[in-house]
Amino acid sequence: MNILVVDVGGSQVKLHATGQPAPRRFESGRSLTPAALVEDVRRRTADWPHEAVSLGYPGAVGPDGPEAEPGNLGDGWVGFDFAEAFGRPVRVVNDAAMQALGAYTGGRMLFLGLGTGLGSALVTDRVVIPLELGTLPYGRRQTWADRLGRRGLKRYGEAAWLTTVTRVVEHVREAMKADYVVLGGGNAKRVRPLPPHTRRGGNEDAFAGGFRLWEEEVDPHRYHTEAAWRVVR
Repeated sequence: MNILVVDVGGSQVKLHATGQPAPRRFESGRSLTPAALVEDVRRRTADWPHEAVSLGYPGAVGPDGPEAEPGNLGDGWVGFDFAEAFGRPVRVVNDAAMQALGAYTGGRMLFLGLGTGLGSALVTDRVVIPLELGTLPYGRRQTWADRLGRRGLKRYGEAAWLTTVTRVVEHVREAMKADYVVLGGGNAKRVRPLPPHTRRGGNEDAFAGGFRLWEEEVDPHRYHTEAAWRVVR
């Protein structure tokens, strides 16, 4: 099955599809509504054959899609019918969870997305658990997202930011009993050297995760196919 993957970010929307040689992208921003997204995606991928869509959304996602407006995009995401708009089956997941799924190579993996804020997810035994570590308090007036996200980098400078990232990665890996940590997001490239048991991910992981969302496996005890990966809502 040919899959179209749509990775929605605060500054860009990235697109890829099964069998295509290279991804495409376009700018997003505070004026991007879900209807505008679908229109732009359909126009830019009209020559890409696909039967289903994976959509990575920068916010909380439930069984029926986005559960809260993203804040850094336009409004109207909660309750929007993506399947009807695309005219195809659509699976919507948190963008950090989609990138974590693509980066997973076995064991228990913790994903931390260092971007505008802090994305996070845990993957183990073909189960993806979206986390909200960015909401945890950091000191009296900040959260982890404030300190590790773009605002913290700008406010405290790269050296202090890197020290905090290294400390947090080591502590949270131990707390989660993770075998390894993958750092994604636009600022992951700034983390040098990498903390122990940590590797750097990339944008290609989000596409790989989008393709994996539609993988199926055969259960030999029940003789039917089912989703190979389960995303906890």
